[in-house]
Amino acid sequence: MTDTECIAILGAGTMGRALAHGLLRSGEASAETLSCTVRHADRAREATEELGIAVGTDNALVVRDARVVILCVKPHLAVPLVRELARAGALEHDPLIVSIAAGVRTGSLEEAGGRALHVVRAMPNTPSLIGAGMTVVSGGAHTGAHDLELAARLFEPLGRVLTLDEEYMDAVTGLSASGPAFVYVIIEALAEGGVMVGLSRKVATELAAQAVNGAARMVLETGRHPAELKDEVTTPAGCTISALLALEDGKLRSVLARGVQNAAQAAAGLGDRSHSA
Repeated sequence: MTDTECIAILGAGTMGRALAHGLLRSGEASAETLSCTVRHADRAREATEELGIAVGTDNALVVRDARVVILCVKPHLAVPLVRELARAGALEHDPLIVSIAAGVRTGSLEEAGGRALHVVRAMPNTPSLIGAGMTVVSGGAHTGAHDLELAARLFEPLGRVLTLDEEYMDAVTGLSASGPAFVYVIIEALAEGGVMVGLSRKVATELAAQAVNGAARMVLETGRHPAELKDEVTTPAGCTISALLALEDGKLRSVLARGVQNAAQAAAGLGDRSHSA
């Protein structure tokens, strides 16, 4: 982004605020070029104090001046919001539309806008709040390489960014966006095991969380397959192989994989409901 190009974030909720903080921290935006909206005036005052930027309630007003518009609203609100902006004439300058609404297809937003909108679909996850997130972006029918590069830059302050075709986005939602919740359950279960064998809950939780953190970094930083790394921990007749067999007896692998599948199917359903709104 240039020093004069404006960004509008529609929906300064948890993810919208995280994105605003990241853009300000990285220098991709400034208090003069970044604006946000919320639905209620009292929330606008709170967000203004927290972010130090202009936060209002008039979506069309901030969009008219924006080079990039980021939709950080619930899925069922995304399509009606774009229709509202189109009716108000706020999209006639053809800004780049970046939507983080789960399950909402770029084609639905293009249709709602009634014109050849440049739409990028993005799916971040909640670790973005601490700069350790994963975001996947995909382009719509009218987006080019520059649009995708610009969208990726917006999310880079929040963690890693990957570009994929839109056909994979529901799967991305099921794995990457829902995945942290699965991992929290795993950490909780590991900590419970630690408590069972005599550790305090605080110590057990720290040990479990750091084990997950370290294992994840090993996969990402070495580029090695998780199975290969697992085998290095699993010595013959040792405690780890005994525990792994117990986990296999409980079908942990299958249950987690099915969880991703179910989450992806649910994400696709969100898009269907939004399209009919």
